Amino acid sequence: MKKAVVFGAGNIGRGFLGQLFFESGYETVFVEAVPSVVELLNKKKAYPLWVVSDEEKEKFEIRNVRAVSAGNGDAVAEELTEADLAATAVGVGNISKIAPLLAKGIARRATFKNPGPLNIIICENLLSAGKTLKAEIRQSLPPELHDYLDKKVGMVETVVSRMVPPAPPEMKEQEPLLVLVEPYKILPVAKHGFKGEIPQINGFLPVADIQAYEELKLYVHNLVHAVCAYFGYLKNCRYIWEAVAHPEIRKILKGTLKEAGTALIKKHHFSKKELRDYSGDLLQRFANKALGDTVYRVGRQPLRKLGPQDRLVGAARLCLNFEIEPKNVIFTIAAALCYNYKEDEEAVNLAKMISEKGAGYVLREICKIKSEEPIYNAILEKYNNLKQKM
Repeated sequence: MKKAVVFGAGNIGRGFLGQLFFESGYETVFVEAVPSVVELLNKKKAYPLWVVSDEEKEKFEIRNVRAVSAGNGDAVAEELTEADLAATAVGVGNISKIAPLLAKGIARRATFKNPGPLNIIICENLLSAGKTLKAEIRQSLPPELHDYLDKKVGMVETVVSRMVPPAPPEMKEQEPLLVLVEPYKILPVAKHGFKGEIPQINGFLPVADIQAYEELKLYVHNLVHAVCAYFGYLKNCRYIWEAVAHPEIRKILKGTLKEAGTALIKKHHFSKKELRDYSGDLLQRFANKALGDTVYRVGRQPLRKLGPQDRLVGAARLCLNFEIEPKNVIFTIAAALCYNYKEDEEAVNLAKMISEKGAGYVLREICKIKSEEPIYNAILEKYNNLKQKM
C-alpha cells in the first residue's frame, strides 16, 4: 500500500487530505503535535468523518491511518524515507517548525538512495507557499543536499476551499476525532510543482496557473465569506447561512461577486460561465445550515483580514487596477471596521485602535491606504454611516 505522510491532523489534515488519500488507496501517517490526538489515532487506526448538507448526512469511517509525534524527529524521518507522498496542513505560523522535520526526512531519503521523488502537497493559506517552505527546508539541509532538494523534492502549491468548521463540543465529547465537512472536495494542485508523474489522487485538480486559483479563492470565496460575516454580525445573525438568506446582505453579496469576478475575468481570463458557476456554487455552499458555521468563526482576526493584500483591500485594489469601481467591496471594508465582537482578541484591539486613534488610522496603518486615495474617504463615509445605525 502506498503511503502519504501528512503534517497536521487538524481540520484540513483529517477533514480533507485524510479522506482523499484513503479514497485513493493510501495509508496516511499523520505527524501531529497534540499527544492525545496521536494516541487516539494509533489506538483506533480510523476516525469518523461526516459529510453534512441540508439534504443529508453521510457518515464515513476513514481507515488505514496512524500517527507519529511531531516531537519525535527520528520517527518522522523514517516515515518520510519510505513515503510516496507528503502533505502539510499545519497553519502558516507552523511552517518554520515542520521544515527541520522535513529536512531530516529528505536527508535520510538521500542517504538511503531512495530513487523516487518526494512531492509535498502544501495546504497552507499563503501565497507562494512553495517558495517559503522550500527556503525553510533549505536552511536545515547541508549544502551538499541542496541539489537533491531541487531535483527530487516537489513543492506543490494548492488552493484549499473545502469548509471544515469545528464539530460541536457535545459531539466531540462522544467522538474526539470526529470531523464535519461539506460535500465539496476539489483540490486544485499546481501541476508544474510535481517532480515525476502526478499521482492519481481522488479530488486533485492539476492546474497550470495556480495563482489564478489562489486569487479566485482569496478574492471570491474569502471575500464573499467576509461579506457574510461582517454584515451578518451587524444584522445580528449568528450563522453564515442566515446572512446568505438576508435580503440586504444578499444584494451586497451579488454586487461584490460582480465587482471581484469581473476583475478576475480580466486578469486571469476565466470565462464568464466559469465565474458564474463558481459563484452560484459558493453561495449554495455558504447556505448549508448543516455546517453550523458562525459569523464569529468566519469574521475572526479582522486586523489580519484588513491587511493590504488580503481578501478585502486586496480585492478593492484588484478592481481599481482594472478600472472597476469596488462599491460593495468598499462597503464590506467599512463593515469589517465595525466588527467589535468581545470574544475575538483582534476585534477588541481593532475597536480600541479606532476609539483611540480613529478609523482613518486603521486605513493608513493596517490597510496601507493613503489618505489622498479616493477609496480612503469612500470607506470612511460608509463606516460613519454604519456607525450611526449601530
